[in-house]
Order: sequence, then structure tokens, then C-alpha cells
Amino acid sequence: MMSNMLNMSTNDTDFMRTALNLAQQARALGEVPVGAIIVKDNMIIGRGYNHPILAVDPTAHAEIIALRDAASYLNNYRLTKCTLYVTLEPCIMCLGAIFHARINRLVYGATDPKTGACGSVINLPAETRLNHRTQVIGGILANESSDLLRQFFMECRKMSMIKIADL
Repeated sequence: MMSNMLNMSTNDTDFMRTALNLAQQARALGEVPVGAIIVKDNMIIGRGYNHPILAVDPTAHAEIIALRDAASYLNNYRLTKCTLYVTLEPCIMCLGAIFHARINRLVYGATDPKTGACGSVINLPAETRLNHRTQVIGGILANESSDLLRQFFMECRKMSMIKIADL
């Protein structure tokens, strides 16, 4: 159900920049730099960034944190008429939560060739047997999102090499 750029809102780029700023916060903490926001009626109602290591929580992905924040804000676990912006294509866990929350629209930046569930590894939004449909738009600020991830993992590999050299 991957949509093309023609369905892109004029605000998609601006909202994705906000998600990228949250990804930078994750990076500053040493976490994989992924950020997410949830928007309803042109207002940000949920924010999140990856921090499963610090939280000691395998579900502490940016999307899950943003969903929890938005649900708390609305006092409702159903997030209808909302758009979720995330800097990296969601994994299966996150996409399942997005469906359960009834997110109307998902906009992501970079594709994830290892765990992406919107077409890179598996395409759950295209699965017609599921009871919820989410419009998916990928590739918004993809280069910026990819560059941030690439730099982070290069730094991680460099630090691993330094640690090995110190032995």
C-alpha cells in the first residue's frame, strides 16, 4: 500500500524535520537515531525517539513511544485521523502497534532493508486480510534520515575498532 510522493502533504517535510530532531536526541544518547511524531489537525500530539538500551525495554522504539505519548494526550488508545512521521521504515512490531492504534497515515524517511515492514522485507500495509488500512508514504527526507543512520553506525564501528586496538 506504499503510496507515491503525489499524496505528500505540504507539511510532511516540516514534520519530518521535527522527527529528525528527535532522532538526533537518540543519537546523543548513543541509541540508534530514529525519531517519530504524531500529528492530528496539524498539531504535534506525540513525540518519541529510540531508547531501548537506556530504558532496558525492547519495545522502546520511536514509534511506540510516540504512540504512547499521543494516546496519553488524547486519553484514547485509538489515534484516528492522525499521521505518524518516523525517520525509518517501521518494523513489524511498530507497524502492528500503528495498525492497532488506527493511525490513518504513516510517513517515513529511510527504508530499512533489514527489518522494514512497509515493503523492504515484508509489506504488511499491502496485506488485504488485515482489518485496518493505513496510507503509507515513504522517502520523505530519506537522504537526511539515511545519512544520520549511516554516520551513527560508522561511529559505532570506529569505536569498536578503537576498543579492539586498545586490547
